[in-house]
Amino acid sequence: MSDFLKHWADYLSDLPLCFATASGAHAYGFPSPDSDVDLRGAHQDRLEDVVGLRTPKQTWDRMGVHQGVEVDLVSHELGKYLQLLTKRNGYILEQVFSPLVVVGDEFLAELRPLAANCVTKHHYHHYRGFFATQRKKLDSEPVRKVKTLLYAYRVLLTGIHLMRTGEVEMDLRKLCDLESRGDLQELVEIKRRGERVEMPPGDSDAHDRQLAALEVELDESYAESTLPENPDKEAVHQFLVRRRLATRD
Repeated sequence: MSDFLKHWADYLSDLPLCFATASGAHAYGFPSPDSDVDLRGAHQDRLEDVVGLRTPKQTWDRMGVHQGVEVDLVSHELGKYLQLLTKRNGYILEQVFSPLVVVGDEFLAELRPLAANCVTKHHYHHYRGFFATQRKKLDSEPVRKVKTLLYAYRVLLTGIHLMRTGEVEMDLRKLCDLESRGDLQELVEIKRRGERVEMPPGDSDAHDRQLAALEVELDESYAESTLPENPDKEAVHQFLVRRRLATRD
């Protein structure tokens, strides 16, 4: 995986990013040779650019094909990014805690402890909503794809683990071990063959029952969660102020 990270670090070398991590199938532990690469991160504008009337663009992206691989980079300005962090936004949490850091190790070393104190029990609503979207997508497929099914399992297991432990874990292979779901490992290996691999025939009903059971488990883990109700916004505010003032010169 180090070659993967170096390759994309070189691709981003011309951009002034605070950090960028890999998301999607690569972070979820089931990339295939034809998987796109999703990169997510943050950049910081100069102090003089954020205190005046001319508000810089808050989000920018770079989409294209690099050496035969489709890549999608999305970066938010740091102020916007940290605002999202203090809300119940599971996407942002997963970007901050992604194990695939392309650039910005030192920045994330400072941000991650603050992000850990922004995890609340109300992140449940993100994972509940995300699963509802995946459930509809799964039901709409004439022939179900392994990828869609794994995304549904992944979001449920990430949400359950987060509610129980406060830890952000998005790699389905690790979640299978942590949540005793070794039965999914074979499905992960099937997905790693390709993006459009179809589910084995006759398995749909069994997976529907397992997803329904995990959905109930997510609800129960939320009801029993001892995570805090609110994030530590003040620490994130002070972090942003320090970062802003450091650009004065």
